[in-house]
Formats: sequence, C-alpha cells, structure tokens
Amino acid sequence: MCTVSELNPTARFLMGPGPSDVHPRVLKAMATPMIGHLDPQFIQIMDGLKDMLRRLFRTENDLTFAVSATGSAGMETCLVNLLEPDDEALVCVSGVFGNRMSDIVERCGAKLIRVDAPWGTPIDPGQVKQALETCSPKIVAIVHAETSTGVLQPLAEISKIVHKAGSLLLVDTVTSLGGTDVRVDDWGIDAVYSGTQKCISAPPGLSPVSFSPRAVQAMENRKTKPQSWYLDLSMVRNYWSGAKRAYHHTAPITMVYALYEALRLVFEEGLEARFARHQRTHELLRDGLEELGFEFIVAPEYRLPMLNAVKLPAGLDDVAARSRLLNEYNIEVGGGLGDFAGKVWRIGLMGCSCTENHVNMLLAALRKIMK
Repeated sequence: MCTVSELNPTARFLMGPGPSDVHPRVLKAMATPMIGHLDPQFIQIMDGLKDMLRRLFRTENDLTFAVSATGSAGMETCLVNLLEPDDEALVCVSGVFGNRMSDIVERCGAKLIRVDAPWGTPIDPGQVKQALETCSPKIVAIVHAETSTGVLQPLAEISKIVHKAGSLLLVDTVTSLGGTDVRVDDWGIDAVYSGTQKCISAPPGLSPVSFSPRAVQAMENRKTKPQSWYLDLSMVRNYWSGAKRAYHHTAPITMVYALYEALRLVFEEGLEARFARHQRTHELLRDGLEELGFEFIVAPEYRLPMLNAVKLPAGLDDVAARSRLLNEYNIEVGGGLGDFAGKVWRIGLMGCSCTENHVNMLLAALRKIMK
C-alpha cells in the first residue's frame, strides 16, 4: 500500500531570481499526449521550436536549438565544445556566473584568464582590450545579465574588441532572453545560451543555444573529442537538424511542448511590447521600493529590469522578512549570493511574474511587515 502523500504544494507568487510563474497555457501544453522523440510529428515540433528560438535570439544561425537540460548545461555545452586542453579562454567575471564559467574552463583543461569587475558594476571594455593585448584566447566569455548582481552588460563595444583580436565571443543570456533585447547577429555573438525558466516563463529543464558559422567551424576543427559525451554537438546536432534525424538521446518531450507554447505566447505579445512591459513594471517596483528605504545596487543605466538587486533598509532582517513574505503572503523573493548574502534581495520580474499586480502585492506585503 502506498503511503506517500499526494503532491499538493502551496501556490506561490514567484518573484525571485527564477523560476518564474508559468502561464496556464504552458501547463496545459505539458498534458499533450506523449509521442516518440523520432516521430515525424515531433520532428515538426522541433523545427517550429528552432524557428522561434532564432527569432528570439535575433539570429540566422542554423545551429540553434534547445539542449535537453537546464541553463547551466547550456553554459557547459558552449564551453566543452569550443575549448580543448591548452586553449586559452578569457572570462569576464562580475558575479557568481562568471565564476562558474571560469570553473568549467579549468575543467576543460584550458588556460583561464580572468577580467574582474566589482560586484554590481559592468565589465569595462577597456579592461578586455588591455587583457587581449597580452594573450590570444580562443574564446572570450561574458554574462549579459548577471543574476547574482542585477547588472545588464553592454555587449556591442566588447564584441568589436573581441573579434578584432580574432577570438570567439560567448555570452550567457539566461536571465535576459525574452525580457530585454538580445541581438546575436547584430552584436556578433558566436555562442550563446539561455534558460527556459526566467523571462520565457516555461518550467526549468531546457537550455536554448545558438552557434555562429565561425563557432561551428571551430568545433569541426577540433583535434580531440569534447570531454562530455552527452553534450557533444558533433552528435547532438544530427538529432536537431538535417533531413534524417540521428538518435542521440531521448528528448524531454513534455518540456519541448512547454517551451513551444511559451514561445508562442512570447510572439503573440511581441518582442518590443514584452521588453517595454518588463521596463515599465521594473520602474513601478523601483519607485515603491525606494519609498520604503531600499537602495538599488546597480547604477540606473546598467540595471536589469527583470532582476532587481536591492540593499535592505536598516533594521529589516533578511531571513525573517523573506520567511514572512513566503509563509504569510506566498511571495517568494531571492536572497543575496556570495558577497551580497544577508545584505541584498534579488527581486524578479520575469515573464509571467512581470505584472503590476505582482508589484502591488509585494509592496503591500512589505508595508505591513515593515510597519
């Protein structure tokens, strides 16, 4: 006799650094009947998904698809396929996820070169240029939207510097994609990865990626196999492209359904309207938080609209206040990471969690807690 209790978690308003609230249409799509991962109908769904991802990334890259794992696997996919032992890689670090890329670079056996910026500030293009005068890295990696600090990194100038040095540009867009503009082709991004659970508002479990022809050529010129069998794109790409799809792994079919429907919702709203909604809702939250004594970590011109990193007002206890928000109001916000632990909240306004109603609920709850 089964004694395990039925799943019945309390519904929450997800306003942390991810995941975000999921639209009912996406949940409904996950109940679509199961079919095989090589079924012609599923291949057609995969092709539609690739087309929508190209539109979202604003790219013509043929090798654009969704890795069958979360955003961290997208990070690893890009690095393990582009780097071989003894390659050089320059990683721009201004928070947790730059550090994570650095760790993977070393696990690939590549030589790591770091350009660091204080947490809460963007990478200075001048630092990148200066570093590239002393090395010749195969790739330069940078985070577009640093989830641990709330910084939006300008990329256009850094991209020009990187390509002038002959390197490939690799960009993390896990938090930015679907909530602010990402222009892979216009910005000369050679490898990019993201996640489904933030501004796209699908459940976590897939990682959209895209590779430029230069990046594909670099992968084809490898002398050694990537250290990961599962993420080896010389095999995975044959499942996602070509007239005859070659079996590599059993795709998470239900997750593909979810991402497909979430992207349909993105394009029904329209990218420009979606970006404007994230900015407008961020400004509403900003005004309310500043009235309550919260201070933003990041200068206005570099702030992420979908991830708001704020210093706590004097006298507000981090853990106690977040616990009350969760237990009394069913609102989840994120605490600080690393240097910001206990001092900073990370408040997400992502996808379906980016509404005026979410902001007003949070502000009303905070006024009661702080009274």
